Amino acid sequence: YKPYVAAGGKPIAPRVSSGPPPEPANSKPEKPVPAYVPADGKPKFLIFGKTGWIGNLLADLLKEKGVSYQFAQSRLQNREDVEAELDAVKPTHVLNAAGITGRPNVDWCEFHKLEVIRTNVVGTLTLCDACEARGIHMTNYATGCIFEYDEKHPQGSGKGFTETDEPNFTGSYYSFTKKLVESLVTQYSHVLTLRVRMPITKDLTSGRNFVNKIANYEKVVDIPNSMTILDELLPYSIEMANRRLTGIYNFTNPGVISHNEVLQLYKEHVDPSYTWKNFTLEEQAKILAAPRSNNELDCTKLKEQFPEMMDIKQAFVEHVYKPYVAAGGKPIAPRP
Repeated sequence: YKPYVAAGGKPIAPRVSSGPPPEPANSKPEKPVPAYVPADGKPKFLIFGKTGWIGNLLADLLKEKGVSYQFAQSRLQNREDVEAELDAVKPTHVLNAAGITGRPNVDWCEFHKLEVIRTNVVGTLTLCDACEARGIHMTNYATGCIFEYDEKHPQGSGKGFTETDEPNFTGSYYSFTKKLVESLVTQYSHVLTLRVRMPITKDLTSGRNFVNKIANYEKVVDIPNSMTILDELLPYSIEMANRRLTGIYNFTNPGVISHNEVLQLYKEHVDPSYTWKNFTLEEQAKILAAPRSNNELDCTKLKEQFPEMMDIKQAFVEHVYKPYVAAGGKPIAPRP
């Protein structure tokens, strides 16, 4: 104040209001880039996640359908490489199945946080942004492990979390990064986000398969959860991309199924001699570096697109256990 007065400063004149203040030059919403349509009008898919389980399942589906596709060679976090590949390939659709979940499980992420940030946060946002700038539709295979049962959505109530509910689980670093990215990705107009949970296929020999995992655990908890039967839902995801759907979808089969119910169905259909043991969440916590998400997701929005979708227990039998046995599948050998 003293320097202001000494320099001849006068009282600040009250602002005279003559209506709302003018909008800043950059205040108008950005207009979405029009959807990219190739000259021949045919869809062309670029898959990120060439070394991953879901990425290769998607490639098999596209090959089976006779749809043009190729695997991306660029790494998500290298923006210049990603942009150069998008410009060279000129895909109509990008399927992002790349990401770090951790091996052998998400506890790995607790000790490799920078690597998780580079791929799950920086990489995903880089790809979203590059696709948005080119009008390319992008499907992001995300996670539903960003919720946990609470007072409004208690276990066993049948009331699942919807796409508009605020995620409430950040107990693991993996889930923390996924929750963060999902909140940012919603700003992009060409992105479809699919919340996958505890994915299962009829290939019970895969170590990424939820059934294979828990069948080989020494003990399991028994909590009902929403889960994703990939054999049924992955073809839906390609159709959703073709329809150019955007926004968030809970990408699980309707209903919930508990660990014991999964293993009981396995016992009934695959291995009558199989047995297992349970332990409590408190006992489980002693052997984990981070808590796990347990929840039910509301699938009404997805069911509206695909009314034929099976509930989770029916899907387990029809899309997992029966096809596995019909193909000559044997009981899963315990891991050494």
